[in-house]
Amino acid sequence: METSAAQSIGSTIDTGRLTSLAVIAGANSIPANSSRARIRSTSSNVKSVDSAIREVCAHRSWFLHALNVRTNHVHIVVSIGEEKPERALNAFKAYGTRRMRQDGNWQESHSPWADKGSKRRLWNERSLALAVDYVINGQGGDLPDLD
Repeated sequence: METSAAQSIGSTIDTGRLTSLAVIAGANSIPANSSRARIRSTSSNVKSVDSAIREVCAHRSWFLHALNVRTNHVHIVVSIGEEKPERALNAFKAYGTRRMRQDGNWQESHSPWADKGSKRRLWNERSLALAVDYVINGQGGDLPDLD
């Protein structure tokens, strides 16, 4: 059984009043000889992060256009209104970490996320449509069942 975390969420594109943003958040890059734990790439982690991203969007009334949770990073296309892109990225990481801890998928005290992430503003319908297509169709096939 394969797990697909890629999904186009919204079909309405309204760039007139919303700031649309393509976000990539990556997992912490930890050297193999480090005592810090790595994120285990499991479908339960993917499900935890997917659920957390949807939760933060619902809670903050952000419009989620596309989401693709991979084993070591996340692609998100979201309209965030007047919010700063950094706040959206931090919210996604915080909710993701909290959900992974609640679900028993992250027991470490440090964050599983890399310190930075990509935040690209999308200024028109074409750039938004291209970003959604990239997130849904440009990441390779579905993830295998990793559990």
